[in-house]
Formats: sequence, structure tokens, C-alpha cells
Amino acid sequence: MAGVAAGSMESLISSPFELIKLRAQVASVSRFPRLISTAESKAVSPLIDKLLCGYSPDKVALNNSVALLSTLSAKHPNLVGALREYPWMMTGSGKAPSVCDVQKPSNIISLEGWGALWRGLRPGVVRDSVYGGIFFSTWQFLHRAMLDWKAVGMDPIPRSDEEIGPLSPLSIGLAAGFSGSVAAAASHCFDTAKSRSQCTVLPKYISMERRLLKWRRPGNWFERVTGIHPADRNLLFRGIWLRMTRSGLASCLIVGGYYLAVDHLVSE
Repeated sequence: MAGVAAGSMESLISSPFELIKLRAQVASVSRFPRLISTAESKAVSPLIDKLLCGYSPDKVALNNSVALLSTLSAKHPNLVGALREYPWMMTGSGKAPSVCDVQKPSNIISLEGWGALWRGLRPGVVRDSVYGGIFFSTWQFLHRAMLDWKAVGMDPIPRSDEEIGPLSPLSIGLAAGFSGSVAAAASHCFDTAKSRSQCTVLPKYISMERRLLKWRRPGNWFERVTGIHPADRNLLFRGIWLRMTRSGLASCLIVGGYYLAVDHLVSE
């Protein structure tokens, strides 16, 4: 339970920094042209420019919207101009800015709101809770098993862990590395879901529409609770071996190095 609580708190605190880091990484390797350079040459409504930084309206979609509303009473003197003042009329037709153009904190807050800094919080909390819980429980189990194995054949039978003696830093580090790999494998699908969510630009006007329309999250109950999008089902376990290797090596080196340093300091 301590690992679950620690993982949840870690996800809550680090989520904004992880979002900014991930978008910067995506922008650094993206080969798509930036939208801001093309949008500067087009006349954009001030409201659209504020809500959709780097966004240029789709004239074809705008004309289609005007055609759909042409059957209504034409009392408005400038229907096209009025539509341009309401970006949510363009939902589903134009494209939101690329994640490469919305990576700075100021742009994220201006376009998507403060809540965007914690986008993917639900799969992030599940990921870190699962990782922390499995890591510490597995490591504790292996640590207990190694102590019991070391106590076999000792005479007299030790009555406490102090009488058994400390384990070697290498064995403790290997146990931590194995625990980290297992925890990474169990939580990898939630890590993928969090990364996919953070790489999605969701302007404020779309969030407003979803609240007004009482939009229901897609997927089954498990996907809705954990924040997994059903379209990502085939992508959830991509890169799992790399993450297992990274977590295993990091846990082994950190824990093993810590106990090695403690043994070195105590021996002196």
C-alpha cells in the first residue's frame, strides 16, 4: 500500500513536467512542417488565434457549415463572419495544431487550459501505483526469501534478521532489478496510454463541447477507469522490452550502489 500511495503522489506531482518533456521530445524528432509559419500569412480571427494558436480555418468546411445553415432565417448581416468568431463550429472539420506547435507551457495553458498540464493523470496514477506496489512487494518477497535461504543450516537457528546478517549488495541489487523489470512489464500498457494522451492536443473549445454534450468516454469500463483509449489497444505493449530493461538496470544500479556505498562507509 505504501508503494501504491507513493506512486499516486509521484504521478500527481510530476505529470506537468512529464507532459512538457514528452512534447519537446516529439517536436525534436518530428519531420512535419510547423503550422505557425503557414498561419502567419492568413487572416485569422483574434478569437481563433487565441484559442487555436497556429491554426488556420478550413474554408471548405466553413462553406459547408454556411450551406447547412442557409435554410435558416437569413437575418444576420454577416453569417460567415459570425461563424469565424466561433471556433467550435469547426469541430471535426479543421485540424487542431500539431503537438510540435504546442509544447511551451504558455502555449499549452493558452490553448488547452491549466487542466492540460495534468492530461493523462488517470493512466499515470494507475501506472505509478501498479509499478510502486508490484516493485516493493516483489522486492520484499525476494529479500525475505534470500534471508530465509541464508539462514538454512545455521546453528543455532537465528531468531531475528540481525542474527542472519546482511545480504551482499550484488544479490540485493539483482533482486531490485528483477522487481523493477516485473513492475515495468505490469504497468507498461498504462505508460503507453499516458504518453498517447499527453501527445494529443485538445483545445479548450472541444473540451467545452464535450461537457455540454455530456460526452461519454469510449471503451469498456476498465478502459474508461484507467484512461486507455480503445483505438490504442494494439499499441499498448510496444516497447515493453526496452522499458523492462531500463527499469531493471536502473533499479539494480541504484539499489545495489546504495547498499555497496553503505557497506563501504560502515566498514571504514
